[in-house]
Amino acid sequence: MKIEIKKDIYQEIYNLLHNARQNIISNVNSTMTKTYFLIGKRIVEEEQDGNKRAEYGKNLIKMLSEKLTKEFGKGFSQRNLEQMRTFYVRYSIPQTLSAEFKLSWSHYLILMRIEDIGTRNFYEIEAFFG
Repeated sequence: MKIEIKKDIYQEIYNLLHNARQNIISNVNSTMTKTYFLIGKRIVEEEQDGNKRAEYGKNLIKMLSEKLTKEFGKGFSQRNLEQMRTFYVRYSIPQTLSAEFKLSWSHYLILMRIEDIGTRNFYEIEAFFG
């Protein structure tokens, strides 16, 4: 005897699972974006305590990159740490949506390239609602 599943119960369960996965992905993205912001903040704070900012900052990022890559794997290259630093510098002043980190890290990597704050805010809103 073959038992058939009603389509509506399957669809409801499918929707529950799909929505749960989307929420998990969204929460992970948000948490990682906030973490990258805080890493950038910490780097900037440490650089400001250094005597020779530029040289110290370059060495700091290089040393952090080596240690973090050994401990946590790829994702902590010098370039990535510099992007986290830039992320903090660009977004340390609360702005519209950006203060809540509603976008993914990939979005912010693109948005950080935009120098003009008004233009950047426009594209943040477009990315969030688009």
